[in-house]
Amino acid sequence: MAITHVASDSEYLLKLKEKLTEEVKEYLGSGQEEELADILEVIYALSTPAKLEMLRKKKAEEKGAFKDKIILDETNRSSS
Repeated sequence: MAITHVASDSEYLLKLKEKLTEEVKEYLGSGQEEELADILEVIYALSTPAKLEMLRKKKAEEKGAFKDKIILDETNRSSS
């Protein structure tokens, strides 16, 4: 018989972060796309798909996306 409880907001957030870390490690270890689905499930518990898509598009417009496979090797900063 399972024993459960309803988490407080802070406990729920902590447990979701722990689960996200676990799922990312599983994906990195296996490379299985099924693990990406598990990661998404946790991400969707942390935020809404609509909000995440809005933020993703905004960041892609400002900073670019990964679709062109461009790798940043270094940046040159000039000191003032």
